[in-house]
Amino acid sequence: MIRFENVSKSFGPKRVLDGFTLEVHEGDTVALLGYSGTGKSVALKHIVGLLVPDKGTVVVDDLDVPTLPRTRLYELRARIGYVFQSAALFDSLTVAENVGMGLRQRSEMTPAQIEWRVQEALDLVDLPEAADLMPSDLSGGMRKRVGVARAIALHPKYLLYDEPTTGLDPVTSAVIDDLMLRMQRHLGATSVVITHDLRTAWTVSNRIAMLYEGAIRQVGTPEEIKATSDPVVRQFIEGRANPVEPSAPAPR
Repeated sequence: MIRFENVSKSFGPKRVLDGFTLEVHEGDTVALLGYSGTGKSVALKHIVGLLVPDKGTVVVDDLDVPTLPRTRLYELRARIGYVFQSAALFDSLTVAENVGMGLRQRSEMTPAQIEWRVQEALDLVDLPEAADLMPSDLSGGMRKRVGVARAIALHPKYLLYDEPTTGLDPVTSAVIDDLMLRMQRHLGATSVVITHDLRTAWTVSNRIAMLYEGAIRQVGTPEEIKATSDPVVRQFIEGRANPVEPSAPAPR
């Protein structure tokens, strides 16, 4: 389980997270929605200890992430696959070298075992012949899939996706959505998907959380979010310039 407890985080005078509280249960795929610049990626980085909260805490597998010593933090990160928004591939490395990066840090794995795991990951993302290609040889969608392959090569317990369909055309976005569903079925991983793409949110998640002004505005199933009366959430999912007038006080 991943649990955010009253997390606040500021950068200079700007408070990005303000009392952020959310639970991601085992086996869930939670889509975190919100406007650009509202702190979705900031929340994600707290899970792997790339950022430390100013207040509150983040708990993963009953471990208080902000207080973990470096060695324990590295052990936790080995159980988490992170798919970066830009894929974050190293241009000087082949696809196979990029995918095997985390595996090579595991001293117990032989070169043959690493090669097998890399090929397994590439097969799962439908790029079986891509091992010797360079990132410059890949389309945007292929780069995203290599980023997913690198994340799943570790056989992680958790998968974190940061805007996985940003910059992709609708058809390629649908391919990535299908890939995320396949990874959940194959690995049984608990996933958090940062997105502002509603089609992705409806397709891949069983729970959706809306981040607004640094805190969770509403959380529920896709059906519950689609039926919400909260004016802020309705404005977002309907793409309106002005919020919908509520018929009753908005839930908090």
